[in-house]
Formats: sequence, C-alpha cells, structure tokens
Amino acid sequence: METDREGPPALDAIAFDKDGLVPAIAQQRDTGEVLMMAWMNRQAIGETLRTGEVHYWSRSRQALWHKGETSGQIQKLVEIRLDCDGDTLLVIVEQAGVACHTGRRTCFYRSLHGAAWRDIVPVETDPGLLYRD
Repeated sequence: METDREGPPALDAIAFDKDGLVPAIAQQRDTGEVLMMAWMNRQAIGETLRTGEVHYWSRSRQALWHKGETSGQIQKLVEIRLDCDGDTLLVIVEQAGVACHTGRRTCFYRSLHGAAWRDIVPVETDPGLLYRD
C-alpha cells in the first residue's frame, strides 16, 4: 500500500487505521441516500481531491480504485466530511447511475425482517452490462 503523504496537511486530522485506511460512507447530495461504504487511504483522498471524482482503496486488489472506472457509474465529489472522532469520512457525491456492483442504486438494499433478509431495492441495471469488457 502507498505510504506517502499525498494530499493536503488537513488529512493529518484523519485517524487512519493500522493499515492506513479509513472507512468512507458515500451519500447522495440531494436525497441524503446512503449509497455505499468503502475504504480510503491518503492516496485515494488525494486523487479524489485532485480529480473531483471519488477514488477508494480496494483491499482485495491492494490498489487504488477509481469508482466507475469500468462501469461508468462515477461519483463526482461534492464535499468530504470528517466525523467527531476523526475515524470515518462522509463523502457527499453526485452518483451517476447505480452505486452497487449488483446493479442497484445503493449497496444497502437488504432489510432484516424477522429472521430473514429481504431485498428492498430493485436492480436498475444488469450488472453484466456494467462490467462487460
């Protein structure tokens, strides 16, 4: 993982974990809808600030991830907020299309009903169309 000090000095206020990561919750600007949660490191935040499009850190690929790079479902940055403990980011965005790799608007599409999870958000876009080569 990148360990350089990318981004403005204000990022020093962020309490990154031992792996240099901080949880980032993406929220739609106009509706307040919570779209997804992912991880950011200094490099991801720096690229987000530099480009105006949101970047995350993929723990599975151990690489920087430009949201929407393959699917076209980009997130344009509106604002980044830091919580009171300094250990979670709220990334307010303009989401193009769907945010979830399942083709749903939000990754939070399941609701617990009794002892079972129910899908409460429909698929808007066939995931096969989002990630075709």
